[in-house]
Amino acid sequence: MTKVTCDLSISADGCAAGHGQTEERPFGDDGGDGSGAALHAWMFDTPEENRAELDLMAGAGAYIMGRNMFGPVRGGWDREWNGWWGEDPPFHAPVFVLTHHPRDPQPMAGGTTFHFVTDGIGAALARAREAAGDADVAVAGGAATVNQFLAAGLIDELRLHIVPVVFGGGTRLFEGVPPLRLEQVGSRAASGVTHVTYRVPR
Repeated sequence: MTKVTCDLSISADGCAAGHGQTEERPFGDDGGDGSGAALHAWMFDTPEENRAELDLMAGAGAYIMGRNMFGPVRGGWDREWNGWWGEDPPFHAPVFVLTHHPRDPQPMAGGTTFHFVTDGIGAALARAREAAGDADVAVAGGAATVNQFLAAGLIDELRLHIVPVVFGGGTRLFEGVPPLRLEQVGSRAASGVTHVTYRVPR
């Protein structure tokens, strides 16, 4: 059976985004300009140093994300929004977006199609597994969505990318998650980030 994985960049105090998120500052008070650069510089500034982790992130056969990760639009789909990533998103696979408001699938360049799921995380996971075939399914974020999957016992492998910045508050990983005893199966320090991989017991 395929694994359900999650890669998430977090601050040293466990936040995936700071307080005060807006369309102009999607990561809020993140120790920088709110663009997420403080958390994700390791991906873009030193990609060769972090090639193994980036290749794992790109290897899923399907992805799941929350609506907040897809974009800032709230309520009904009363404006056009096709995600934060431009015409060619980095997923190159089906992406299942959790939402309360139905919307037709949105195909993009490069093989990404966004599908909008209104009947919860179980339904999203079932559809993602079917789409992924023999490949893994990745829960892409944000932290609130990851916490839902962790609380439901639906993640097999959690890969945290811990960045030495402190937000002082925001959207934290593990909020609302019952006690877990994670099994550490890997760790690697790089310049500007430490990668830690945990197996999540079922």
